[in-house]
Amino acid sequence: SDLVSICFNYGCVSQAEVVFSEPRLAEVRERLLRADSAVAERAILAQVVGQLYRWAGEQSPISADRAGDYLDDGVYGMMDCIDHAESTTRLLTMLEGRGLLRFHAVDPIRRRVRWLVAQHFSAVIRERTDDVPEAGPRFVVDSWFGEHGDPAVVLPLEDWLDGEGPNVS
Repeated sequence: SDLVSICFNYGCVSQAEVVFSEPRLAEVRERLLRADSAVAERAILAQVVGQLYRWAGEQSPISADRAGDYLDDGVYGMMDCIDHAESTTRLLTMLEGRGLLRFHAVDPIRRRVRWLVAQHFSAVIRERTDDVPEAGPRFVVDSWFGEHGDPAVVLPLEDWLDGEGPNVS
């Protein structure tokens, strides 16, 4: 099994330890091993991240989280983009550590700033390339946009930096 700390209550103020059992990790492994390309792996990863959040929600208050920041305002277990960026990065790092990301590597969290005040953070993965490993295209894996346990939004980093993604407040 694997233990992951999940952030919640905005800005990673609270954390809950959640355990992913071997049978559940085997299910995730089986799904990810079906990927025969980077594109396929990203599509499966979007679903897997949602599933990991649903399992985490069985063991922590984050099942109360809603899309964006205002629908769950004041609820114990609410998550802002910082909570999601940290938690998703930890989940992706767990998968990477188990050798389950064959076409991607986990990158540092990225921040986008729009209109001076609006900041948003997300987990990021980088596509592995044979020639220059650091040069592969980057993609955000953003679990903040959707309802708890929905598939993560996976977008090219440049598009996300330009403000792409579902319109959520």
